[in-house]
Amino acid sequence: MGQVLHGSATTTEAIRRAIQNSEESLRALSKRYGVNQKTIAKWKRRTSLADLPTGPKDPHSTILSLEEEAVIVAFRRHTLLPLDDCLYALQPTIPHLTRSSLHRCLQRHGISRLPEVKGDKEPKKKFKSYPIGYFHVDIAEVQTAEGKLYLFVAIDRTSKFAFAELYAKAGKMNAAQFLRNLIAAVPYTIHTILTDNGIQFTNRACDQNAFQHIFDRVCEEYEIEHRLTKVKHPWTNGQVERMNRTIKEATVKRFHYDDHAQLKKHLADFIDAYNFGRRLKTLKGLTPYEFICKRWTSEPDRFIIDPIHQMPGLNTLKALSGSLHYFVLLDGLPLSLWRSRVEPGP
Repeated sequence: MGQVLHGSATTTEAIRRAIQNSEESLRALSKRYGVNQKTIAKWKRRTSLADLPTGPKDPHSTILSLEEEAVIVAFRRHTLLPLDDCLYALQPTIPHLTRSSLHRCLQRHGISRLPEVKGDKEPKKKFKSYPIGYFHVDIAEVQTAEGKLYLFVAIDRTSKFAFAELYAKAGKMNAAQFLRNLIAAVPYTIHTILTDNGIQFTNRACDQNAFQHIFDRVCEEYEIEHRLTKVKHPWTNGQVERMNRTIKEATVKRFHYDDHAQLKKHLADFIDAYNFGRRLKTLKGLTPYEFICKRWTSEPDRFIIDPIHQMPGLNTLKALSGSLHYFVLLDGLPLSLWRSRVEPGP
């Protein structure tokens, strides 16, 4: 590997080594290597061959205050969010924050690279692009002090709009009801649903003579194509499984719930915060709701209702959309507790 020298270097490591080992005078060495005598004297005094670091000994930002840097560092260490997600979350509170100034701040504090988590990295595969209305659906089990619940989750692979509900049982009737509720909640036409091969969504292979599955009947009623993942290929539905994990990490894995009502309330708040307040890199910095409104202007034929006026919760959430307060809710931590951790002391 070649040497890495700064742009103004007049000597190589070999010349520096020769200078340090030579008994000749400064004048003779200066003439031999064609450099200033001060340079010869400098390398005579040095014990190493490497260039010393340049620049200020205590680097600091000319854009960010110490208090703002403290908030950025604490937020990054607590959430472990990627660079762009940190930027989207912090910009409403620190308007002059840019991507480059955020990156330099994280570099100064030695937290510009997130720790690698073994077994958590899946090979990235480019999704085939579809118009909005292609939903991935899955079920996960969650617990409160009151007992077990089943979390039904749906996410649009294009708009990233998410919908979730809790049920006492994971049967096919509840799956069909969840689908009806999803159709009612989405302001545009759903054209495709992707599920696994669970009995909640489709008949077993051995039930060839059984009546049509109720989930398929609902799909047929609304002219929705029902697709199934390949058997023993759970990663085919990985997008909704990742959403399941995101929801669990913000709720049941972080908080204790005395009863089902507490979890249902927190889940509803989280889903609203995600849809209306979380800016996503995959949507080029838009929230799912903003992306849907943008598609409404370019593809109105795909919509059943105007999302600008009909989306649930808009009046309540509009004032908070995109704010840091909202993003704290996305991370699952109460705002008062988060503030106590990140605000610099006196």
